[in-house]
Amino acid sequence: MKSAYELAMERLEKDDPSAVKPLTDEQRAQLAEIDKVYEAKIAEREVFLKGKLVSAQGEEAEQIQQQLRLERERLQEEREDKKDKVRKGA
Repeated sequence: MKSAYELAMERLEKDDPSAVKPLTDEQRAQLAEIDKVYEAKIAEREVFLKGKLVSAQGEEAEQIQQQLRLERERLQEEREDKKDKVRKGA
């Protein structure tokens, strides 16, 4: 079964065959390391904020949930930016 990344690369290759370069082993290792680091950062924030969420009530709980969602989105976006740089060879 192909990953979403692989499927996207196939579609991109159909549109512009020169745009797709195969990843080197080093790039794959860098991408895996980035994933590992950001999964840890996301988990750390979730543990911290969910700990606060247990004792929060009402509006405070909603604010903590929103903060958790925003931080998760920010970290995921950061991760994708770093992975794009690796893919482009920067």
